[in-house]
Amino acid sequence: MHKIQTFNAISDKGLDRFPRDLYEVGAETDNAEAILLRSHKLDPSSVTGDLKAVARAGAGVNNVPVAECTEKGVVVFNTPGANANAVKELVLCGLLLASRGIIPGIGFASSQTSISNYGEFSKLMETEKKKFKGNEIAGKTLGVIGLGSIGSLVADMAIKMGMNVQGFDPALSVEAAWRLPSQVKRIENLNSLVGSSNFISLHLPVLDSTRQLIDTSMFASMRQGTCLLNFARDEIVDTEALTAALDSGKVGKYVCDFPRPEFQGRENVISMPHIGASTAEAEENCAMMAADQLRDFLENGNITNSVNFPNLHLERDANAERCTRLAISNKNVPKMLGQILSVLADQNINVIDMLNKSREEVAYNLIDLESEPSDSALEAIANIDDVIKVTVI
Repeated sequence: MHKIQTFNAISDKGLDRFPRDLYEVGAETDNAEAILLRSHKLDPSSVTGDLKAVARAGAGVNNVPVAECTEKGVVVFNTPGANANAVKELVLCGLLLASRGIIPGIGFASSQTSISNYGEFSKLMETEKKKFKGNEIAGKTLGVIGLGSIGSLVADMAIKMGMNVQGFDPALSVEAAWRLPSQVKRIENLNSLVGSSNFISLHLPVLDSTRQLIDTSMFASMRQGTCLLNFARDEIVDTEALTAALDSGKVGKYVCDFPRPEFQGRENVISMPHIGASTAEAEENCAMMAADQLRDFLENGNITNSVNFPNLHLERDANAERCTRLAISNKNVPKMLGQILSVLADQNINVIDMLNKSREEVAYNLIDLESEPSDSALEAIANIDDVIKVTVI
């Protein structure tokens, strides 16, 4: 029986992916093999010896102690792309709110509570509507920074809205490149992109290389009155530099999903309360994707969409019930695989199939064996220097 502890309200469509005869799933589950969560901040003390995996039903993992998990051989999963459509739709909303006098217009119309005569009310609306005139986004240039699951959808949406789209992503994967519409103009220099865009939309994770990426020098390269949209992460934008750019008019509008007290009351800032992925559909998609990834890992050792371990998939033998699979994580140092295989050979255990991959400082191995290894063999492997975790599947 696999045991999974949940935090937050996980969609039933995700929880239903776990067969009840094989899984115990719930908030009160003790000694869990895996944790499934959304925004709950996981304390490092939760990363115990029993834990094998943490799945975040969402893209960001800033609420998970990834370094501690890696050190103890705990695989951390996320669900990139599961909430991409929800974020894309909110970016479209942000583009329109920034371009038209929608918010002040609604505020004006809603405030006229003292007028009860329809004719008088309509005349006032017609007289005052010129105050809320805006611009269309068709024909304007959108610069998309980050062309992954969300960025590529935003680019496609903007093209369909009649915008000219250019993109920047130095780490663009082959898979992401295939998703990208051919009309997107790839820009190799970030300063060139921000200097030639009317709108700039950020779709990047928070890394050392992206933290405060949009800084004073980047704002200096922008056109006067540029609209900056941030539905990625607050830390990507230097707040002090942004404040100066808003004051000078270099940034005409800042639309974000991360409210800050210093921007309260500013007419050139539109803040939303981190609702980019807050749709029923996105929560269901994230929960189902996280559940499927956990099941495949716990039942087969396969890893898909991990933020700290290599992605690895080894098909099970047709006679899988007659073989044992070992999942072994170790530090990515030389001669590890040879030492592991040597232990198996000394025990006269035949290897049917195997796969080994590494990612930065960690390596992961799936090894299918013809017979079940003895406790002494497993102990010998676990005692090899730099082996982190040994699991029998």
